[in-house]
Amino acid sequence: MCLQQRRGERQVQENTPIRRPYRAAPTPTKEGPRSNRDIRGVREVQLIDDTGANRGVVSFFDALKLAEDAGLDLVEIAPNSVPPVCKILDYGRFRFLEQKKASEARKKQRTIEIKEIKLRPGIDKHDYDVKMKAMHGFFEEGDKVKVTLRFRGREMAHQDLGVKVLERVKVDTAEIAKVESDWQLEGRQMVMVLAPR
Repeated sequence: MCLQQRRGERQVQENTPIRRPYRAAPTPTKEGPRSNRDIRGVREVQLIDDTGANRGVVSFFDALKLAEDAGLDLVEIAPNSVPPVCKILDYGRFRFLEQKKASEARKKQRTIEIKEIKLRPGIDKHDYDVKMKAMHGFFEEGDKVKVTLRFRGREMAHQDLGVKVLERVKVDTAEIAKVESDWQLEGRQMVMVLAPR
């Protein structure tokens, strides 16, 4: 009976789940510069007051007291310099202006896309005109154009016809575009990239 009790205890011990140690949730990292009491591990700071005057090297707690007396925040502007540069200013307004600057920069930037135009060595005049009209539209939008001329079957024996078509494209777009990379033979196709002037 003692042996059975021991086996029973062992089974209970084996089936009980192992309790894992409690791990605290990771502290959220704050975006932007540190301010006020978030500035840690600093004894002295290079202080710029709310009027923009340089106060020189001041102890951190004196700088924090000056900021609190002015009713503003102490914000770390240059954390990597020795000692770090801190400025007394309104942190909420500072963040607002930074976000506004970033959104203005995003509005002004434009991504340049590469559009592709596919041609054939024996392209007809009307088809060529349609392709050129599309190419002009791409250049007006500020996009680059990749001109691909594909050869099929026995057309590979007459690559000079393909070169003539690409040279014609160069001449026709010379006013509004420049050749970024001249034509190259890649397998069964010739590729040329044009960029707007």
